[in-house]
Formats: sequence, structure tokens, C-alpha cells
Amino acid sequence: MTGRPAGPLPPVAAAGNLPRGRRVGLLGGSFNPAHEGHRHIAETALKRLRLHRVWLLVSPQNPLKGSAEMAPLAQRLASARHAAGQNPYIVVTDVERYLDTQYTVDTVAALSLRFPYTRFVWLMGADALAEMHRWRDWERIFHTVPIAVFDRPSYSLRASGGKAATRFRRHRRPPREAGKLADMAPPAWIFFQSRRIPVSATALRAEGAEPWGRP
Repeated sequence: MTGRPAGPLPPVAAAGNLPRGRRVGLLGGSFNPAHEGHRHIAETALKRLRLHRVWLLVSPQNPLKGSAEMAPLAQRLASARHAAGQNPYIVVTDVERYLDTQYTVDTVAALSLRFPYTRFVWLMGADALAEMHRWRDWERIFHTVPIAVFDRPSYSLRASGGKAATRFRRHRRPPREAGKLADMAPPAWIFFQSRRIPVSATALRAEGAEPWGRP
């Protein structure tokens, strides 16, 4: 657990902010740094899944990654806001600090409990799907929220043939049903063969880029 800061949940997670029936995409990650690929996923999800909002959940500390190369949370939040640009439907938040959750399975459970009338969809890249079997209680995530997976360069075959995709193969829905995914009872997931963005946070760090929220 990360330790809950004093005070109420931030505005993005205030109970009155989500009218009944809203469809919200959840894109979690370290955003170390955020980049064009994150914005592409968020904007594609808004359109194809017919979402009202996408939340970029900036993790205080990814449990599968070390902290040595991790930029401070404030800088990663600023990076995510810069990547989101001026799109009012993409919301950046560190709500996991306030929910006191670190693992995806706990975050989606806590949000679903707090907002029982909101239809959440978990968003991820194909690279994350390929490694999802390493996540804590990963099968329970499939049973908690619908999932939308977006193609990433060189990961399509590995993700589609991976443990998570194989385990839930019969629950995979065709992309033509994307607009209904948020209303489907989990487990339900879709894989989008969308435009690939050849950029990654790892490559940006290796190049010595300094995009921590600054243009």
C-alpha cells in the first residue's frame, strides 16, 4: 500500500462528479514519462468505446518496476497533463494515493465500489496484456471490468498468444462491438488493431529526453 494522504479524495474522484451511467476509461501506468502513445490510446478509446471521460491513473509506484529511474510523482503528473493536451475529456489523476491502492485489481475494485453506477473500462496496450499474467490477481481484473487492448509495435502476436489472452479467449469480442463494451458484463474484452505509435517511455529515457511535463 502507498499510504493515504490526509484529506478527502481529489475532485476527479468526488462522489458528485460522476452522473449515473457515465462511461469512463481507466488508463493506468507510471507515465515515466507520458507520451504521444498514451494520448493516442485515450483519444481512440473516447471515440471507439463511446466514453464520456478517460482517466489517466498515474501510479505512485508501479509494483513491477524499480524506483531508481522513476521520476517524482509530481513530475510524472505534469508529464501526463502535457501529453493530454487541451482535451477536456482526458483527466489526469493520482487517485490511487487517496484510495490507498497499489495494484490494479485493488484500484478497479475500489473505484467500482465507490461509483456503482459508473461503467468503467480498463484500457491497456498490447505490451501490458502480454505481461498481465504477472499482475496480482490478474484474472479477477477480467471479472471486475471490461478491458480494451490497443496494439503496440511488435507486441501483437505475443499478446494475442499470451496467457491472459488465451485464458479469456472465449470472452473476446469483435471490434465492431466496441461501442457496447462499457455496458457488457465482465469478462469481456476487445483487441484493437489501431494505428501504432512507435514511441515508448523506456526509449525516451534512454535518449535522455526530459519531457517531465515541459514542452
